[in-house]
Amino acid sequence: MTSEPRTGASRHYVLAAGGTGGHLIPAFALAAELHHRGHHVALITDERGATIPGKPTFLPVHVLPAGRFGKNPLGWPAAIRAVLEGRSMALRLFESFEPSAIVGFGGYPALPALLAATAVKLPSVVHEQNAVLGRVNRLLAGRVDGIATSYEAVDRLKPKHARKVHLTGNPVRAEVLALREQDFPAFTEESLLRILVTGGSQGARVLSEVVPDGLAMLPTALRQRLQVTQQCRPEDLEAVRKRYAEHDIPAELGTYFEDMHERLAGAHLFIGRAGASTIAELTAVGRPAILIPLPIATDDHQAVNTREMVKAGGARMIRQEAFQPKELAKQIQAMAMNPHSLANAAHCAFNCGRPDAAKDLADLVESMSGIDLMDVIRVGETSPRAAQNAARPQTAPRKAAKERADQ
Repeated sequence: MTSEPRTGASRHYVLAAGGTGGHLIPAFALAAELHHRGHHVALITDERGATIPGKPTFLPVHVLPAGRFGKNPLGWPAAIRAVLEGRSMALRLFESFEPSAIVGFGGYPALPALLAATAVKLPSVVHEQNAVLGRVNRLLAGRVDGIATSYEAVDRLKPKHARKVHLTGNPVRAEVLALREQDFPAFTEESLLRILVTGGSQGARVLSEVVPDGLAMLPTALRQRLQVTQQCRPEDLEAVRKRYAEHDIPAELGTYFEDMHERLAGAHLFIGRAGASTIAELTAVGRPAILIPLPIATDDHQAVNTREMVKAGGARMIRQEAFQPKELAKQIQAMAMNPHSLANAAHCAFNCGRPDAAKDLADLVESMSGIDLMDVIRVGETSPRAAQNAARPQTAPRKAAKERADQ
């Protein structure tokens, strides 16, 4: 969903993002919003990012070298050389494209472009998708003009940078955002319980090992009503299919679902990882979840990502070391044995969503190039748009869900 285009203010913007979906999905959403407003947009990323599905057709891509600074210092000289080469290439791109502002979405491929921007004093913004400020964004926080966040509380963000911080939320795909106007699927004591299980683009082995056995431990009355959709790693697919068959639980399995947004629309409960895009989509749509953070995520950011949704009552978090079939069955029962509890959790998840994230981020980016900052949320303040949303009555579908939950 996009805002009305503004006339007479066409600008050029460069977006720079790491080569993963977590960085690129919000970059694509911002690009679509800026393009809709009449601006020209280009993307800087790495070779992986250039092949990520979902790129808008109007968006030109520039692949720049970007070194990765790992734990082994022996690799740092080569990484520095790559960053400097990428910075030089970015400067040449800026000379021809003449951007009004640069927007970074984290990841090492964003570093050369933002270093180039700050070197020539081009307006710059970084967007942080997670509840922990990422390494590249931490490195650049003191240099850039604005820091857009997806959560009210962001760890590793220094107080001295607070004046630059704007709460925008994490933009999601348009097809997912469109689901926000739909009802939470009807769920009664007799209806099917539709569960969606994913572990990222390649699935997660721990989910394949635990979820089938956990579902099998549910009380018979609930287990017989299950309908499962699960994304698996290719090498795990047949073993998981066999396990569900042994438990006599209907399950549709696949390594990738192109219509994931439609499956999310029909789901009553999500089980999976806690990546930034996953949380943003769950809260945009309003789907309760059982979240298992990736234990090796940098700075444990996936666990921190769950904080807001869990506190609101829209999700439960299980650490991977505690993620066993018995514990999973216990948590599912707590959420789904009472239909009203599940509907209430869905409502709580919905209230955590920030559906105007792409608009608010675009407003912030435009403000860096001289267009008035309309209503981006300043941390600790309320924007005009947020005030309008707070005063706006719930839509009929959401009223009905809340009324069912309160009964």
